[in-house]
Amino acid sequence: MPVKSPFHKTITSLPEADIAFKGVKGWLSQAKDHQLVFMDIAPIGEVAPHAHGAQWGIVVDGEMELTIGGKKHVFRKGDSYFIPKGTVHSALFRKRTFVIDFFADKNRYKVKTKSVKHNA
Repeated sequence: MPVKSPFHKTITSLPEADIAFKGVKGWLSQAKDHQLVFMDIAPIGEVAPHAHGAQWGIVVDGEMELTIGGKKHVFRKGDSYFIPKGTVHSALFRKRTFVIDFFADKNRYKVKTKSVKHNA
């Protein structure tokens, strides 16, 4: 049975974030000095180790495994997490998961632009 998104249309009407991972969709709430991203993540497997500015998040539904600074943690619905600035982390998604992430980097993601098809 497909999992229904917990995000209301007021969220999914926000600009879509340009996220490079296939199977990950996000809606961006942009502020002057930070971003909030409401993410819908398919069971994409592993997200490679990387680092950026501070990130706080909460699992709205689903489950994810985060490795933060070499320590593995499993987060489920209602659990929150914090990744300090510059800390190497990776993630593993085995099922569809919905999260809300706060990024201290105001430019972590850009707004996704729609590609324009030209008639030849």
